[in-house]
Amino acid sequence: MATAVSGEQRCGAGARLRAGRENRGLSVPQAAERLRFDARIVEALEAEDYAALGADVYVRGYLRRYAELVGDSPEELLGLYARDGQVIRPDLTRIPHREPPDGAAWLGLPALLGLAGFALIALVAWVFSVQGEKPQSLAAAPPEARAAATVSGGTADEAPVATPGTRTQLALKFSALSWAEVSDASGRLLLQGLYAGGASRTLSGAPPLRVTVGNTPAVTLQANGQPVPIEGLARRDGTAHVLIDAEGHASPAPRRLAHGD
Repeated sequence: MATAVSGEQRCGAGARLRAGRENRGLSVPQAAERLRFDARIVEALEAEDYAALGADVYVRGYLRRYAELVGDSPEELLGLYARDGQVIRPDLTRIPHREPPDGAAWLGLPALLGLAGFALIALVAWVFSVQGEKPQSLAAAPPEARAAATVSGGTADEAPVATPGTRTQLALKFSALSWAEVSDASGRLLLQGLYAGGASRTLSGAPPLRVTVGNTPAVTLQANGQPVPIEGLARRDGTAHVLIDAEGHASPAPRRLAHGD
């Protein structure tokens, strides 16, 4: 018995996740679909290629969710990761910057690094707070928003009303890791999850589509084949919450109401 335990402890987190997935009869794409991960994230976890997954907080979040899916202990797998995995820190060298004039580069560098760290912390906090929301709350806001617009009598800024049966096709492309969430006019969730750079998704739904992204510069949108610029609608924390109407125009989405408001 002691020998078996010792052998299991020597087994890495990736091997245990792979074994758990196979024991449940799941393929990599099936596991990725249930986790709402890109399949490459699942493959990187099983290969213990933690450098491909970004910051340490992302890796820990992925490990915890994957462990829960296959019925393994998140704490044990996080312990194995701490033992075997390299702590990943964000690569601040990829952040674009300009050289300050008059040779004052040493003055701007600390501020640049501070802003980059703040942006990363804000993005991570937002991603994991959104993951904790229950999908049922997503269905409530769009009908309430439309009802409020009807009662008020409407304004010139309202999104065009879609003809019954109209559907908008939306394509999302990711150049870096980002959270994304899309729901249709009825509040039905069409897409939700973290997507790695290089991933792409295409979906369709009744407009207006409500789109939320966690890393706005890393996400490119097309509606019915036409580009939809959203960088100008990004909030100070780098996220964007927009409505895309039947004509493919984007506008700021109203904030969702909390239960009991």
